[in-house]
Amino acid sequence: MKTAVIIIPTYNEADNIERLIKAIMQITDAITSWSFKIVVVDSKSPDKTADIVTSIRKTSPSVYLLETEKEGIGKAYSRGFVYALEKLKPDVLFEMDADFSHDPKSIPQFIKKLESGADFVIGSRYMKGGSIPKDWGIDRKIFSVLGNVIVRLGFMKLSITDWTGGYRAMRADLASQSIKHVDKYTGYVFQIALLDFAVKQHARIAEVPIKFTDRKYGVSKINSGHYIQNIFTYIFNNSSFVKYIMVGGVGFILDFGILYLLYRLAGWPIWLSQLCSAECAILSNFTLNNFWAFSHKREAGIHNFFKNLGKFHGVSMGSLIIQTASITAYEHFWGDTYVFLFKMGVIFLIIIPYSYVLYNRVIWKKKK
Repeated sequence: MKTAVIIIPTYNEADNIERLIKAIMQITDAITSWSFKIVVVDSKSPDKTADIVTSIRKTSPSVYLLETEKEGIGKAYSRGFVYALEKLKPDVLFEMDADFSHDPKSIPQFIKKLESGADFVIGSRYMKGGSIPKDWGIDRKIFSVLGNVIVRLGFMKLSITDWTGGYRAMRADLASQSIKHVDKYTGYVFQIALLDFAVKQHARIAEVPIKFTDRKYGVSKINSGHYIQNIFTYIFNNSSFVKYIMVGGVGFILDFGILYLLYRLAGWPIWLSQLCSAECAILSNFTLNNFWAFSHKREAGIHNFFKNLGKFHGVSMGSLIIQTASITAYEHFWGDTYVFLFKMGVIFLIIIPYSYVLYNRVIWKKKK
């Protein structure tokens, strides 16, 4: 029989924790093919949340209490993961809020996805069938939706609909591997870091729809402004797509600068000027992408460097042909008025998405 451990961080959840534990046990008792345990990670709640859990444990030995310092939800989860992995040897770890925002009735859906081969299952508020509370204020709705959209676009992983939620289940070995990475993050950015790690480990991601419910008792701990700021910081430091865009910006400056010098000042033909400027940008882009943007997928060795440089030129040839043909045709039919603006449109609308997809599929592929 496989074992699942549900990690529940708490701080001043005396009004909720007993009812939640009973609700979880009512649902999980019906899943006879799994053994469930609950670990409450309490951050020294002054409202005696820990005392309530201690009392429950007297009659429910599958409930455990871990008391920690108040360091934020991210640290609480990290501590809970380590405790569960070392003491309880689970096959699967769950994350769940203590305030009934996450309905225990969804647990069987998570188990079904795991049994079907998923490594990491997300309770999604934004997929079909999921929802956020209708009575949320407009500011909280904006922060919730906007924060999630920022992450989806920042990592260019649009297939994952909910990056910022906290109702999840994952294989225990994946959680174990993630601890070194996620332990650096506090607060709710922990959730983004954990999912980002799973994606980069090529975990099989699945989602189940959840109807997120606002708490009835206690006070929400999220600081929306600080949360959005931390999201931007994490994406900037960890997103290959953002780094790719920055590398492209350097190449963009080189490309346009050299094109201007050769075409406008030196009087070279536009096709030759375009070829030379594009090749300089290609060499710059490959070097920066190889050693920075896609460094986590880079294969070491001089042989691999030149092999990938050759592939990069092959992929870039399509970009070069598209740019040279389009800009030459533009000059032929409309002259050189706005030729640089036209080139910019081709780059943003065609070259950037074309290049990013092929870089990931041809040059810096998933490591086996």
